[in-house]
Amino acid sequence: MQIGEVAARTELSLRTIRHYEEAGLVIPSARSQGGFRLHPEAGVARLMVIRRMKPLGFTFDEMRALLEATDRLDPGEELPAEEREALLERIRGFEQAAQQRVKDLRTQPVRAEESAATSAKRLASTPMP
Repeated sequence: MQIGEVAARTELSLRTIRHYEEAGLVIPSARSQGGFRLHPEAGVARLMVIRRMKPLGFTFDEMRALLEATDRLDPGEELPAEEREALLERIRGFEQAAQQRVKDLRTQPVRAEESAATSAKRLASTPMP
């Protein structure tokens, strides 16, 4: 599919998708006769993984490492048990990191509310001239 359709399906801008292409996180499978980038369905799935990782603060290198691990585990390729387990362990590490980052993000609004309440309390207790 063309990049415009990919953008609509992933809710990412064309600019963002091109940025991810330049970073090597997604690679168009081909170009149309008109020169448009064509993305396979797997490219859309990769972009969705990236879209979910970005707000959690994962770096491009971390995203690339996760995508490489999941690519290696794709069906159709037999891997030695040791390599398969190492890849699964890497993915487990990302899952644990993601859960921790979600937990950390959930505490931010609480801290922001506490900060605002402290400021309001300070203002209320300060006499006005």
